[in-house]
Amino acid sequence: MRRPKITVLRRDTKQRRAILTVLRNARGPLAPREICRRAQRLTPGLGLATVYRNLRKLSESGILRAVELPTVGRRFELASVPHHHHFVCRLCDRAYCTRSCTQKLADWVPPGFVVESHEITLFGICRDCSNS
Repeated sequence: MRRPKITVLRRDTKQRRAILTVLRNARGPLAPREICRRAQRLTPGLGLATVYRNLRKLSESGILRAVELPTVGRRFELASVPHHHHFVCRLCDRAYCTRSCTQKLADWVPPGFVVESHEITLFGICRDCSNS
């Protein structure tokens, strides 16, 4: 298994702080466009290219984690959040973090196999959409 490339962030910019604030306050992993839209409230004029550049640098530095979610694509969340899974709403495509992972998966694999990691994505309708 390859280790992720770790880089050191040399500058603390207002754009980077806005992106991190948005992700700290999010209820789940966010797409770059969602991050940009929310961060623009904190830093007017912030562009999508700047968001993408900072997401890449923050991911390389180990501060953020990219999450590949079926049907909705790549989202980003803080890497410091403990292992958990995600719920994706089929109506609005928003992703939410589950509380944790309590499932023991060793019983799911054939004898002699070793589980190194896992990802589980739940699909359904979120509270906001089901109340509409």
